[in-house]
Amino acid sequence: MQFQPMVWMTIFSFVATLIFILWRPRGINEAIPATIGAILVFISGSVTLTDLGIITETISGAAITIIATIVMAIVLESFGFFNWVAEKLAAKAKGSGIRLFWYVNLLCFLMTLFFNNDGSILITTPILVMLLNNMGLKNHQKIPYLLSGGLIATASSAPIGVSNIVNLIALKIVDMSLYMHTAMMFVPATLGLLLLVLLLFLRFKKVLPKTVPTNVRGLTKSSYHPLKPGIQHSSEKDRSKFMRNVLLFVFAVRVSLFVASYFAIPVSVMAVIGSLILLGWRWVYLKIPPTDMLKKTPWYILVFAFSMYVIIYGLNNIGLTDWLIAFMEPMVSGSLLHASVMMGGLLSILSNIFNNHPALMVGTLTLTHMGLDTLTLKVSYLANVIGSDMGSLLLPMGTLATLMWMHIVRKGKIMITWWEYVKITFVVIPPATLFTLVVLYYWVSSLFGGALQ
Repeated sequence: MQFQPMVWMTIFSFVATLIFILWRPRGINEAIPATIGAILVFISGSVTLTDLGIITETISGAAITIIATIVMAIVLESFGFFNWVAEKLAAKAKGSGIRLFWYVNLLCFLMTLFFNNDGSILITTPILVMLLNNMGLKNHQKIPYLLSGGLIATASSAPIGVSNIVNLIALKIVDMSLYMHTAMMFVPATLGLLLLVLLLFLRFKKVLPKTVPTNVRGLTKSSYHPLKPGIQHSSEKDRSKFMRNVLLFVFAVRVSLFVASYFAIPVSVMAVIGSLILLGWRWVYLKIPPTDMLKKTPWYILVFAFSMYVIIYGLNNIGLTDWLIAFMEPMVSGSLLHASVMMGGLLSILSNIFNNHPALMVGTLTLTHMGLDTLTLKVSYLANVIGSDMGSLLLPMGTLATLMWMHIVRKGKIMITWWEYVKITFVVIPPATLFTLVVLYYWVSSLFGGALQ
């Protein structure tokens, strides 16, 4: 890597962008520093107009899929679906604080699978804050539910690639289908999540309240809309039936993404169709036209993803990939187990230092330039995903989802310090991540080794 003005400017843009994204002075949106950084990288000359075209093609499908998924989440919120789920959660706990712990984590896992990690954090965290506050729990009793839920919601983007925009972009880079990603990753990542939640339970067992209130009301009144125009009140049976139908539709859309991937149909097409149908459903039942999506949809995600990839692409063009290849090649040589553990460990470290978005993009780009055989490339890539989705949770700044989670929790007047966070994560994240990486090796090599060689 020759340190010419172009190189220095690209490196400076990358470092400055990360600092401002993590710092977020005056609460600025993370897309703003990312955009400024991308402009500086383009001005430096390390990224050309041709590169911008390649970048657009790489991220467009992933960005459209994530936006369509978020639109579905916004529609469900207008139905009062998530608050209805919170009331059901309290009822299912049957007064047991321990049972509530397991249901909270199951909810966060499913929300990420049905939507995405950022959406899961933005949806479930405010509802859990409201639920726990209405239950009258003390601050230290709320932390186990919120912290474990936040960690599980973020880490649950590993089992299926569609739950995280950076995972989808990385899939495009390594030319791997969503179907194959899930076939190779779902079992190892899910087993890793089970171990993680078990470790969290053992860590929090003494703090969890033995009993919690069973009759928590008021969560759906402010957000629930009548099922049909002119009907001001619906029976609980009708409401439950409607919500189940909505959930079944969302599940069908999610399944269609994997079917599309299997038949080489663009995943983004099915995601858009699903969101349009749900928007139409809401228009018919609630008389709410789709135009509100123009304001409610977080379009900045598109700008953020594009800008970050421009910066990473600039680093790649100035020679970062060549340096990383020399550093990483010994890690993937030898055995697949060695490749899985070492690459996952490296991405965990990079994610906690630089944030998981740029870490996974850099790691994935580097893998594609190493001339690896198909099986080693896929295992190394999946290990990268585990490191960036689970290993990144050691520090709050490891993922944007965790930073958003901490902000929402504090806004709800529940205090969780960095020390309280890391004294939990440093105990549970390393063993869960290592376990998942080892299981990944055994799962992939035993079931897919012959087919991929």
